[in-house]
Amino acid sequence: MLKRTDIEIRLQRERSRALREKALTHLLEELQIGAREKGQQAGLPVNSFDFDRLDPSRIYHLRHIRKICIDYRLRFLDLAFFKPSLPREATAAIEALEAHHATRLEHLKIIAPSRLFKLEDQDDPLLFVPMGNDYFYLVHKWGNDLHPLRRLLVWPFKSLPNLLLLLVLLSYLATLLIPGGLFSKHNSAAEFGILFFFTFKAVVAVVLFYGIALGKNFNPAIWDSKYYNA
Repeated sequence: MLKRTDIEIRLQRERSRALREKALTHLLEELQIGAREKGQQAGLPVNSFDFDRLDPSRIYHLRHIRKICIDYRLRFLDLAFFKPSLPREATAAIEALEAHHATRLEHLKIIAPSRLFKLEDQDDPLLFVPMGNDYFYLVHKWGNDLHPLRRLLVWPFKSLPNLLLLLVLLSYLATLLIPGGLFSKHNSAAEFGILFFFTFKAVVAVVLFYGIALGKNFNPAIWDSKYYNA
């Protein structure tokens, strides 16, 4: 059986590609020196922390979060949009972090599948709090890990070229299933090409109808959107 996907581990791997583990401590220096000031100047939400008590391994940049959300078709939204009630261990983690840093955490955000911002479910939410300068601190993770094939299943929705490639492949396979000689006595490349063209148009029409009717969009357009039909 395939192992389920732990988004926290994927985030750590994405971050390690751009930042060596030994350099994580430098994040605290960067944040302590200028992140809060930059966030306040830009009017962005910033929380106050005792930097000496932070765990550097729980700090992630917005670009890492964005990459993971796009790859797995997840959303990164304010806690106010999250419909299920937070589990007791999540609220306990918030209270513990507030007590540890003598502060009140605000503007919390969550990574989760779109449906969790509407329906109650248990699918790997991650709770973050902004630190300023596009850095976020992981407060708590709960629920089940994602399906191991989720990244593959949502790959067509990552971009238009990905979707077109899938539609071409599906159309080709569907054309192969059409019995040979159905429209003429002799099989030919021209006949196959014509059948493929009409099959492709039919598949594209179905996908367009489905996408427009349900308000679907590509991953880069929805990862931080609060609208259902973004």
